[in-house]
Amino acid sequence: MDVAHVNPFIDSFMNVMPQLGFTDVRKGGLSVKGQELTCSGVIILVGIVGTLKGNVVYRIDTESAKKIASTMMMGMAVEQLDEMARSALSELSNMLTATAATGFANNGIAIDISTPTLLSGENISVKMSSKQVLSLEVLANDIPVEVLISFEK
Repeated sequence: MDVAHVNPFIDSFMNVMPQLGFTDVRKGGLSVKGQELTCSGVIILVGIVGTLKGNVVYRIDTESAKKIASTMMMGMAVEQLDEMARSALSELSNMLTATAATGFANNGIAIDISTPTLLSGENISVKMSSKQVLSLEVLANDIPVEVLISFEK
């Protein structure tokens, strides 16, 4: 896994989140995880095909997901992850990944993305495309989002 493949995701987060009303957007830590993951909260999976093949998963704890959806919906209270909140979160992952795809294209790497799949619950098992997965923490108004990036060799 090439760490340079992380930069388009960082850039997309830094560009998209302020457009949605988040004023303090920053990068957190970077780590490496294994292929088999167990996640809880909201998990949004987006497939990637083209020059690079793999997937990206956005993991957000449930309370943080409600805060993000609320901000995206102009401050409307989000008490539960109903259809509207889930739609907002799916659209967020679509915007972030599409912006990253544009960043890859600007670097000569053509990729396409799938429609996001949103899962929520406890102890969800996810098998990523590669044995090593880069885990990037990004924060929007101190709300953490974990971006798990996995490309096949």
